[in-house]
Amino acid sequence: MMLTENRQRPRDRWWTLGLGAVGSVLLAVAAGIHLDLYLTGYRSIPTIGWLFLLQVITGFALAILVVVTRSRLVAAAAALFALATLGGYLLSVWVGLFGFTEVRTTAGIAAGVIEVVAFAALGLAAVLPAPAGRAAGHAAPRAGLAGPAGRGGELLARVQAGGAKLIPGVAGVAVVALALLGVAIGTAGGRPAAAAAGSGGLSTAKAGGVTVLTNAKGLTLYWFARDTPTKSNCTGSCAGYWPPVTGSPAAPA
Repeated sequence: MMLTENRQRPRDRWWTLGLGAVGSVLLAVAAGIHLDLYLTGYRSIPTIGWLFLLQVITGFALAILVVVTRSRLVAAAAALFALATLGGYLLSVWVGLFGFTEVRTTAGIAAGVIEVVAFAALGLAAVLPAPAGRAAGHAAPRAGLAGPAGRGGELLARVQAGGAKLIPGVAGVAVVALALLGVAIGTAGGRPAAAAAGSGGLSTAKAGGVTVLTNAKGLTLYWFARDTPTKSNCTGSCAGYWPPVTGSPAAPA
């Protein structure tokens, strides 16, 4: 009976696992950024709010599964998820999603770059061929076991060889995604300026038959649940999407 070697070379094994681990960590970091955005304003946006929460849960779940299973299929799914998340960001910048248009923020830019790198790492982890020793161990049938087992090994070897051809494609998609992100960042609007007290004060308007308070530009004002009468707790990315009215503007009766 012929014995076949089925061991993976340490360098190749750690290279493949390292890509998966790096991609998993980056995916978790991106999910963390989205969680922060969700908690500091996005949860108040219709449709976008629950989609963001679903995105956060899926991102963390895939990050864990990539590490636990070390499966190429899971890595590929996680890579596509990172790419889809970036695609949603680009669409929200250019045309808007469900009536919501993104503005240029540090959090959004950081999440976009991380998602591109996560896609590249996870995509390569999914398509990199197995080391020569491992592929040979699966492909070479043992004496007396020719037939279905042998054909299965040959099929696996062909699939692994085909994965190597996808490496330039993964790299190319990552480069294009990074370029599109750069274009989106360059064309996105900046953070809205906060309404100052000297801009004409506050006024009222009718919205759905209800009288609402607006700033001088006619934009509806909201009370942030975490604010106090003397302090605003909406800072950072929250203030970027929900600019506060500063100073002591006069309100109508």
